[in-house]
Amino acid sequence: MTASVLKEKLAARIRAHGPITIADYMATCLADPEVGYYITRDPFGTKGDFTTAPEVSQMFGELIGAFCLQAYLDLGEPDSFQLVELGPGRGTLMADLLRTASLRPEFVEAAGLCLVETSPALRKVQAKTLEKAPLVPVFYDRFADVPGGPLILVANEFFDALPIHQYVKTADGWRERMIGLSETGELCFGVGTGRLDDTELPPETQNAPEGTILETQPAANAIAQEIGTRLARHGGAALIVDYGYLKTATGVSLQALYKHTHDDVLAHPGEADLTAHVNFEVLARAARDGGATPLPPLEQGEFLLRLGLLERAGALGSEKSHAVQEAIRDAVERLAAPDQMGTLFKVLALSGDGRALAPFDM
Repeated sequence: MTASVLKEKLAARIRAHGPITIADYMATCLADPEVGYYITRDPFGTKGDFTTAPEVSQMFGELIGAFCLQAYLDLGEPDSFQLVELGPGRGTLMADLLRTASLRPEFVEAAGLCLVETSPALRKVQAKTLEKAPLVPVFYDRFADVPGGPLILVANEFFDALPIHQYVKTADGWRERMIGLSETGELCFGVGTGRLDDTELPPETQNAPEGTILETQPAANAIAQEIGTRLARHGGAALIVDYGYLKTATGVSLQALYKHTHDDVLAHPGEADLTAHVNFEVLARAARDGGATPLPPLEQGEFLLRLGLLERAGALGSEKSHAVQEAIRDAVERLAAPDQMGTLFKVLALSGDGRALAPFDM
């Protein structure tokens, strides 16, 4: 199916039942069982629509492996635990993570590898990537299906793809932004009857002018709370890496990426990646509501530098050619520089029992 076919599928639904929420639109575009973006393709890397940090350099996954290994030690080296990744991409991060974690054989012996992935296409890629890894992955559709026990969980660029809602300030209060059909039958934005009441509004919305847009992330918050509950009940740690903001703010962050280029959100349903910036303040609050302890978040650049990014880069480049050393330096810049991934991406750690976790305890 092409984007025009999915457009017609959406249009037929709107004609039959009325405008849909932005959350419904995102869910359909990304996860429709026939034409969903993540269901039908491998979107990562130069042949896809975007490149994630694990695809930039092995150093990213290796350093997250160092975090997980230290968390395992801090937890008292449990006899068994679930090593969980939400949205594992192409499996690259987990392959690199396990290469570092394998330096401690007890870690691998105790771990059960759980990958939460709904896409059949990506499951095949992940299984291929990990076919020589020291652990055999078990796939789950939902985090709720992961077996009990202590957790060490990683989620890199997972929460940004979860459906969001948008509300627009009108003379009649905060009304939900919807997607309907124009007079010519094209997808277009409009305002629906759903609204936010005053008890749901953050302080940042006070005195906002008409036309201001506020994004909410109930799907992301529900999963964060579920993770918090599991950590509080069974123990463990979680690491969430994503692009987003640390304090609640108004404005539109919903965006589409199509062949590595920003695109109109409504232009290529099913063929473009749809994401929104993660509100880390609200995400941390949801995890706390579940019972976990969120540690003060770090920007990705500082997180990686604290874990030894420069030292690892030096070791990788030692006695290598000038071209290889330049490529490593370029990767460091991309991962950690303020004008690249370094400040846009944030890192949130969750502790099951309130203990400090390196490098968030510095």
